[in-house]
Amino acid sequence: MLAIIQARFSSRRLPGKVLKPLAHLPLLGWTVDRLRQCRSLSKIVLTTSDTITDDPVADYGQYLGLDVYRGPLNDVTTRFCQVILSQKVSSFVRICGDSPLIDPNIVDQAVSLYHHHNCDLVTNVFPRSFPKGQSVEVMTTDSFMTAVKQDCMEREHITQMYYLNSHRYQIINFTSGLNLAHIQLSVDTLEDYESMIKLIYACKEKPGSWQELVKIKEGMDDYKST
Repeated sequence: MLAIIQARFSSRRLPGKVLKPLAHLPLLGWTVDRLRQCRSLSKIVLTTSDTITDDPVADYGQYLGLDVYRGPLNDVTTRFCQVILSQKVSSFVRICGDSPLIDPNIVDQAVSLYHHHNCDLVTNVFPRSFPKGQSVEVMTTDSFMTAVKQDCMEREHITQMYYLNSHRYQIINFTSGLNLAHIQLSVDTLEDYESMIKLIYACKEKPGSWQELVKIKEGMDDYKST
C-alpha cells in the first residue's frame, strides 16, 4: 500500500512547523520514521507545493529517500491526483505531515480493514474517536477520482468530499472505543509544538503506542493544571 504524506512550510498557525526540530529529528522526520515501522506500507511518498517556500520541505523529503511530488500550493487535490496517477496505484493512505507520533499499528489496522472490505474509504475520523495526530484515511483511486469529478467543491481538504456526500460512498469508520478527540497529538500551534517536545522527551525519545502516548500526555496535562 502506498502512503502519501502531505506537508508544506507555509502553515497558517505555525509556519515551518514540519521542519521544526523535535529532539534529534525535524517533525516531518518523525512522521516518516513512524510510517516506516508499518508492516502494511510498500512505499511512502511526499507531496508538497511548488512554491519556493516549500523548497526546504522537498529537499528534506529527498534527503529521507522519498519520492517528492510538487504542485499548486492551495490545491492539494491536484497534487494527490498527480501522485496516484504517476504511481499507478489502486489505493493509497493519506497521512498529514504534522502527525509526528502517528501509531504504525493504527495505519496497519486501517489498511487491513480496507483489504477485508469492499469500500471506498476506511477512516478513523468519521466520527473522530482517536486523538488528533492519529488520523488515517485509506481510499481507492477509482473512488477518489470519481469524487474529484463529482463532489469536489474544496481543493485543500481532499476527503471532505467523501464526508459531505457519505450517502454516495461506502465508508468504514473504525473507533478507539473511547472519546479521545480532545487530546492533541498533532502539531498545529506553537503551544502544540512545545507540548510535543516535552512529550517526546518524556518518552525518552522512543514513543510507543497511541495508548501509551495518551497516558503520558494526560499525566503531563494533569501536572500542568496543578
